[in-house]
Amino acid sequence: MPTPSGPGTPGPLESRPGAHASRPELAPGGAREPGRGPGSVGYRAVFAVREFRAVFAAHLISMLGEVVGQIALSVLVYRLTGSPLLSALTFATSMLPYVIGGTLLSSVADRFPARRVLVVCDLVHAGCVAAMVVPGMPVAALLALRCVPAAISPVFSGTRSATLGDILGEGDAFVLGRSVIRITSQTAQLAGFGVGGLLLAAVSPRAALALTAAALVGSALVLRFGTRRRPARELTGGGAPPATAGRCPLLGDSLSGVRRLFADRRIRALMLLSWVPPMFVVMPEVLLTPYSDGLGLGSAGLGLLMCGMPVGAVAGEALVGSLLGPRARARLTLPVGVAAMLPALGYACRPSFGWALALQVLTGCGIAYSLGLDQWFFAAVPDELRGRAMTVLTAGLMTAQGLGMAVAGAVAEFAPVHAVAAAAGGCGALCSLLVALEVRRTVARPVRPEV
Repeated sequence: MPTPSGPGTPGPLESRPGAHASRPELAPGGAREPGRGPGSVGYRAVFAVREFRAVFAAHLISMLGEVVGQIALSVLVYRLTGSPLLSALTFATSMLPYVIGGTLLSSVADRFPARRVLVVCDLVHAGCVAAMVVPGMPVAALLALRCVPAAISPVFSGTRSATLGDILGEGDAFVLGRSVIRITSQTAQLAGFGVGGLLLAAVSPRAALALTAAALVGSALVLRFGTRRRPARELTGGGAPPATAGRCPLLGDSLSGVRRLFADRRIRALMLLSWVPPMFVVMPEVLLTPYSDGLGLGSAGLGLLMCGMPVGAVAGEALVGSLLGPRARARLTLPVGVAAMLPALGYACRPSFGWALALQVLTGCGIAYSLGLDQWFFAAVPDELRGRAMTVLTAGLMTAQGLGMAVAGAVAEFAPVHAVAAAAGGCGALCSLLVALEVRRTVARPVRPEV
């Protein structure tokens, strides 16, 4: 996500020192992919990088395991308690601790070697899931164990995002690499729900959780042996010298980094642009269950509606990433970010199943605005804060989405569901427009001279 880097300007990363150092500019065979403009590399060139293939494989394995494990834990808690509330809390506890970990642990992403952070996070997650398999584990302990991976998840995601810059360089390859990670997450979610349902029909929830733990260990092994060891970013990217960096307490270092990020007007505006549209986009989605019930749809109809947004997100991001170059994607960033909420206005007309599905797909297509936002954000953040910035970005995104879900559910207790969904679209478009105007008003940090 992230200088004259406003819409329609040349990508700021092109002028930064080292921007061309390690990114694959050409498609396999030595020629640019057909139809792509200058500075664009294409998805094929991204996958030509061996280290990225390892990161991609690890992400796919862990995502499938995570989705299956989330379903299995929800089913296990419901079977133990018979409580829909406690079952739903298994999903809530996977989001709420994000803000804690993202704020208090963000400096981990820069203070320690990236590969070590990624592997340790995967192993800690696997250990927590393995502990859930123990027979007789109290429900309170299951929920507490679920909070631990949620707290370290933003550190993992932020470290991985910063590492993509080391693996792919600071140009278009990084943007498309981030795009592949998002597409994989959406696709794995769709596949994971189906696989999880079939798996739980054949094995117990605890057996499914054991498979999740095994998948996370597999992800850790792929990252350990498939990626290079690199020194801590804080000690090599212009941060504190090695002699003093270790003396700064982790908590203080994390909070100091967060303050530095929010003190920069452009970084602050870009983070808001990353958080505000998704916060409103999820509001109609979280109301799909009562909305489908009002239409008289069964579980199959609800399932299709829930698939609409991920399908739109995968299609929109893949098309924009494949067909457009960096400049064109930059021009679309602000308009698409604002327009992503407009389809929700259609709920004011109480659409039928087919039209509601179309609205969900169109809303999902709006995620394509993240491609241009990625290139601006990466350019705006100092090298030594990159891991922390990506960690805070992830934590804020999950927190904003959780807040949006909670607000939508609370308002829907007193107002018709279709009206709440439509109002979310209108308010979201207005708030996103205000943030987009702030992004346009910000100016980029001057390019640092080469030494």
